[in-house]
Parts: sequence; C-alpha cells; structure tokens
Amino acid sequence: MKKIERRAVVCAVLALLLAAGLGFFLVQYFLDGGSWASSAFNRHLYDTNGVLAAGTVLDRDGDVLSEVRNGKRTYYENETVRKATLHAVGDLQGSIGTGALNAFADKLTGYSLLNGAFGAERGSELYLTIDARYNYEAYQALNGHAGTVAVYNYKTGEVLCMVSAPSYDPLHVPADIETNDRYKGVYLNRFLSSSFTPGSVYKTVTLAAALEELPDIQDRTWTCQGSVQLGEETIICSGTHGEQHIGDAFANSCNVAFAQIAVELGAETLRKYTEKAGLTDSYSVDGLPTAKGSFSWENITDGSLGWAGVGQYKDQVNPCALMVYMGAIANGGKAAQPYLIQKTVNSLGLPSLPHLTRKTGTLISGKTADILADMMADNVEKTYGTKRFPNMDICAKSGTAEVGEGKTPHAWFAGFLRNEDAPYAFVVLVENGGGGSSVAGTVAGRVLDIMVNGY
Repeated sequence: MKKIERRAVVCAVLALLLAAGLGFFLVQYFLDGGSWASSAFNRHLYDTNGVLAAGTVLDRDGDVLSEVRNGKRTYYENETVRKATLHAVGDLQGSIGTGALNAFADKLTGYSLLNGAFGAERGSELYLTIDARYNYEAYQALNGHAGTVAVYNYKTGEVLCMVSAPSYDPLHVPADIETNDRYKGVYLNRFLSSSFTPGSVYKTVTLAAALEELPDIQDRTWTCQGSVQLGEETIICSGTHGEQHIGDAFANSCNVAFAQIAVELGAETLRKYTEKAGLTDSYSVDGLPTAKGSFSWENITDGSLGWAGVGQYKDQVNPCALMVYMGAIANGGKAAQPYLIQKTVNSLGLPSLPHLTRKTGTLISGKTADILADMMADNVEKTYGTKRFPNMDICAKSGTAEVGEGKTPHAWFAGFLRNEDAPYAFVVLVENGGGGSSVAGTVAGRVLDIMVNGY
C-alpha cells in the first residue's frame, strides 16, 4: 500500500513538473514565438545568403521599399531613397538591428500564434509609418553630415520621418565600409540607439524646473557680461546680452543666466525634472528599445552644475526621448508613444488590427507646458526667424553642443508645430555641424516645409 502511495506521489510530482514545463513553454511561445519562427535557423524562410526570402516592406503611401523579386530581395529603385530609408528597412547582411528585415521579420513572414510560420514563404506586406519622400528630403538636407532627423505625430505616435546618417546603398555595400571614417557608426540608428551631448536644447528642462520651483522667475532679471564665475568654473556665454528677463534669456540661449538658475535650483531638483521629462528612460518603439540618456548629479560642484544646466558637463540625451518630450510640451504634458509599424497585410489580403495609441506619463505639467510653448514660439520669432517655416505655428529650441577642444560643436534643433492639421514634433541633430539654429534649423525647415506645404 505504501509503495502505491509513494508511486502516486511521484506521479503527481511528475505531472506538476510537466504542467509547469508546459506552462513555461506556452508563456515563452506567446512572448517569443515570432522570433523563433523568423530566426535565421529556420532555413525555409531565408535564401542561401541568409537573406529573408519573404515579405514586402512599404512606406505609409504604399511605395515598395524592399521586396522579393524573381527569388531575390531588392530595394526601391532610387539610390538616395535606399540610403535614406536604410535604418528603417534594414540591410541584406543583418547589420542594421533596427531595420524591418531584421527587427520585424516575424511580421514579414506572416507569423501568427495559430498558424506559426505556415505559408510564410508567401510573406506579408509590412507598412511602415514613415514616408519615403520625407526621408529622402531629410537625408539630402543633412548633406553628407552624420546625424539624425525625425518627425512624429505627437497625437497619434506615427513616426513620419526617421533618418540616420551616415548611410550606404544596401544593394552596393562600400568595400571600405569597415575602415573608412566616413562610415563610422553606420550600422547604428542614431535616432533610436544613441545619446549625445544636448547643449542648449536641454535648457527647456532647466526652464521648466525654474517656472515651477522659483515663484518670482518671471519678475527677475539677469545681467550677462559674456561670462560668470561659479566656483572654480568660468561659464562662457555665446554673447554679451546685458540685462534680460527670463524670456529674453531663453531666446538668447544665455549660458550665464541659465547656469545661475541651475545652481539656484540645485542638483536634486534638476535630476527630478530630467527624469520626469523622460530623458533617462528607454522607450519601446514597436519592441525596439531606445538608448537611455545619462546625467551625473552626484557630488557635483556649482561650476559643473552650471554647465549641466545648459546641457553640457556629462549630459547625454537620446534624440527619440527628446522628440517625445517636445511632443509632451506641445500636447499639454503627455504625448503619444512613437511607433513604426502602420499595419501588416497577410497573403490573403487581411490587414492587422488598427494600432492603439498609447500615451506617455506626464512629462511636464500642463500649465508649465503652455508657458514653455509660448516662449519657444518667441524663440523663433525673435531669434531664429520665421521665413524658413512658412505656414507653421512653430515652437523650437536650438542647441550648439561643445564636444571637445578642436572639434566643431554638434548642431541641434528640436521643437513642434501647433498646426491643428500637422501636430508634429521633431528633432534634428547634425554631428559636428556647427550652429544649432543656422545648420540644424535649416535642415528642420526644409523637411517641415515639404511635410506641411508639400513643395
């Protein structure tokens, strides 16, 4: 009798282990089944060169960016479009991790939980949210510089333009791609996967903190004589601005004023507002994680804090996170989370379910966002000029980020439109480009003009 009981216990334990194992497998299947099915080990989905042999990638207007033709994967016929969309579409070698051919292979093969990869040789159509024309214009506007240009709809989350440079033609990979400095970092999607010194675009965070934490901020003035001594550091300004209130200090991008404000706020306050703005978080863009920004606040001196408050010191910001923050300022404190997949259509012609827009948390209070937006609009009116932005209610902040002695600064331009039919937030970074407004602002103006006015 005891033997039977022991055997029953053993059987029960084995049954529980089997059930637990089955449960674990099912969870993993639901989470990772698509990756399993579209893995390069699944040889019937890849050709002899390891290239995905099923599925078509299209832009939002239905222009084919990559397809399989006569058993061979090919790309859009225009070389510049191929370069401009490389980091969104992907390459034939799988080196571009953010490209659809690599990151969204399961959707291109038509994988589903019910059917697995059955019939995957026929593939599916994957529509991206980007517009190939916008990418083309952005890539041309960068004019050979490394950097990134991105625009998204802060109400819906659709990424309409996403360009990373340097790039190359995926149909004609340069022989010296691994050795030529021209292609340094070419496999990296700078918009999603990198972080950079922000320079004065970070002043939008310092200003948001000041508007909430310093009650008399709009009644005070600061005098800029070109520099200010904070501890052992001399904070250098781009000009001599004289006496100015906070609005003029922001329009002038005055380092003297903002460094003093940063010290008055203190490191912990700036840390709180930086984290609240989402600049230290990672967003998931259809499963693609963005790089986290990084800041150093521990045991910081007043001089270093002054530099941090104007976007220098050890500040590092991811362009995607900055763009989303711009969207939150435009949208009363919260913005739509960005996404890249518009829809998929399977081999039977059945589309996927509509995308559900997801919002961020509160990145900035609504009242502060309204004040900051108006001040960013004044920047354009007073400093940057409106001629480059016809028919646009544009709010922006430029940045000229010092990146080392003897090196040309990074040029930034970030902001948003308050046009009702064009609710776009944008970010432009031109690495070692020079002046933020003159260089990055011109790139932004060219792309936004096409998007808004269709020229």
